[in-house]
Formats: sequence, structure tokens, C-alpha cells
Amino acid sequence: MTPTSLNTGLGLRRGLLSELLKLDSGAVDFLECAPENWIGVGGAFGQGLERLAERFAIACHGLSLSLGGTEPLDMTLLTRTRQFMDRHQVRLYSEHLSYCSDDGHLYDLMPIPFTEEAVEHVAARIRQAQDVLGRRIAVENISYYAAPYQAMDELDFIRAVLDEADCDLLLDVNNVFVNACNHRYDAQTFLAGLPVQRVVGMHVAGHYDEAADLKVDTHGAPVKEDVWDLFASACQRFGTQPTVLERDFNYPPLAELLAETARIRALQLAHGAC
Repeated sequence: MTPTSLNTGLGLRRGLLSELLKLDSGAVDFLECAPENWIGVGGAFGQGLERLAERFAIACHGLSLSLGGTEPLDMTLLTRTRQFMDRHQVRLYSEHLSYCSDDGHLYDLMPIPFTEEAVEHVAARIRQAQDVLGRRIAVENISYYAAPYQAMDELDFIRAVLDEADCDLLLDVNNVFVNACNHRYDAQTFLAGLPVQRVVGMHVAGHYDEAADLKVDTHGAPVKEDVWDLFASACQRFGTQPTVLERDFNYPPLAELLAETARIRALQLAHGAC
């Protein structure tokens, strides 16, 4: 049964499927999946998805649309994604503000140059995707390490894309923390510069400390204390938004993941506006 409010969520990963099927119905409000990993999937995985979708709301976070790419958008993928979302009554769809393809799939999320030309290019593609999907989408701020040409800073680029495309933002709090460390800016100032009305969801995840001034976004470890603190600040500014704990490998016992989702919920209650 779909809850009225989507507050606290967990990533629906195949490696967690057997454990997720044992979840109590109230353990989380929703599950988030990458639709391209589940579209057309049958057998035990497909049956597992159907069983979970009967008990939990489903959100979608795409991996392959390549909004910043130069090749035409994949209309087949968009059409099948719309069908998937209609079938599962998906209320929140997001994609990465990046590109991941050229002549073929790059299997990584590449940063877009922070230029006016890039703003116009990616915004037009977001508007096209929204038209095909029949709904607004949210774009996610990505982590990046080797920055391409920057005629504006990251914050101004994101704001410009949101305005030009008239789309929403999925705020990845861990990515803000990682980028702030790696590119030497203040994470709190970054949050303060984002438009409140555009934020419709959040992500939290773990990262790897390569050095004091080099963080690597891995999704393979528990959320660190500094990121929890930044999430509390995000809740204060943006209110309680649908928030997903992302964990992609090195899966701990499910009880440990649920302890982290419980912390999301506690911080939302303590700091998020009603």
C-alpha cells in the first residue's frame, strides 16, 4: 500500500533483494530503483520487484539517459521508463546532471562543462525528456574529480540549468560534501545558495577518505558523521524531503542499513519542516 508521504527510502539493489523481501512494511516509506536495471526483467528478480511494489512505493533514479551528452536521447529507453513508472505509480523520477555516453556507453557519470552553452544544451534535453515522460523530473548534482572547463562555478551552473529547464533538484548531500572537500568550497554556503522550491528529494551515502583533501564517492560504506551533519542542515533549509540511503556494494546486514534509514527519519523529525 502506497504511503501518503515518502520520507525515508532505501535503494532497491538486486544484491539486497532477498533481504528486502523480508522487510516489515513500515521499515521504510519507499524503495528507489534504477528503472533500466529492472525494465523487462523476469524470473525471480522480476517477481521480487512485483512483490515489493505491492508493499512499498517505488521511486526511480535513472543511470543511462545521458542528459549532458551529444547523441540524441534514447527514445526507446524514455518510452519504456514511462511505461515502467506508470505501471508502478512512480511519483519521483530523477536522473544525473551529467553524461555517460558518446559513441557508446561510458559506464561512468562524466561532468558537464560549466558554461552557458552547456546550460542551454542540457536544459533543452531535460525539457524533451520531461515531455516524453509526461512529468517533471529532478536532476542530481554529481560528484566529480577532474573538472572540465568552468566559465561559472558549480552552484551557478546548477541554478541556471534548473531555471532554464524548469525542472527539480535531487540533492545528493554526500556529493556536496565530497565536492566541497575536493574542490575547496564551503558545503554550507553551497546549500544556502540552492533554491528551496526546486529540491524535491535527497540522497545520503558513504564515501572513502583517500586523504584529508580527497574524498571518493563510493556508496560502499556507512554514512560519515560530517555528512549526517550536512544532512541535518539540508533538512533545516529544505524541509523533510524523500531521502534515500544509497548502498551499492559491501552490503552489511540489513539491520545496519535500517539503523541508517532510522537516523534519516530521526533527523527529518528533528530538523525538517512539517
